[in-house]
Amino acid sequence: MENFTPLSALLGGALIGLSVTILLLFNGRMAGISGIMNGLFHSPKNEVVWRFVFLLGLIIGAIIFNFISPDFFTPRQGYPIWLVAIGGFLVGIGTRLGNGCTSGHGICGIANLSKRSIFATLTFMATGMITVYIIRHLL
Repeated sequence: MENFTPLSALLGGALIGLSVTILLLFNGRMAGISGIMNGLFHSPKNEVVWRFVFLLGLIIGAIIFNFISPDFFTPRQGYPIWLVAIGGFLVGIGTRLGNGCTSGHGICGIANLSKRSIFATLTFMATGMITVYIIRHLL
């Protein structure tokens, strides 16, 4: 957490909240990234455009942020690509098993006071903490 500042966290959270609110108000949809991504392949044609634009906006936003502040985020080096691919695959499996991703459960689900989302988010957080502890202190 070398680059953490309360201001950047507050601004990032506000922007996420704004985007979730805009999507809900103008499209009547919850902003769960895994559901939006899955819908690209399994939705009627009239649903594909907004999903594609939403996901494209995430990518473009990251590119713009990196252009404005190129030294803000430095990826860790030295991880084999096969390990990164397995990690991504396992995240995908967890997303399907949990009926949603961290953004869907953690932001939208908790805002709706969904018991399932609250439990899922607590599970994500606990699993992440346990994983960090194991990797940093036991391995």
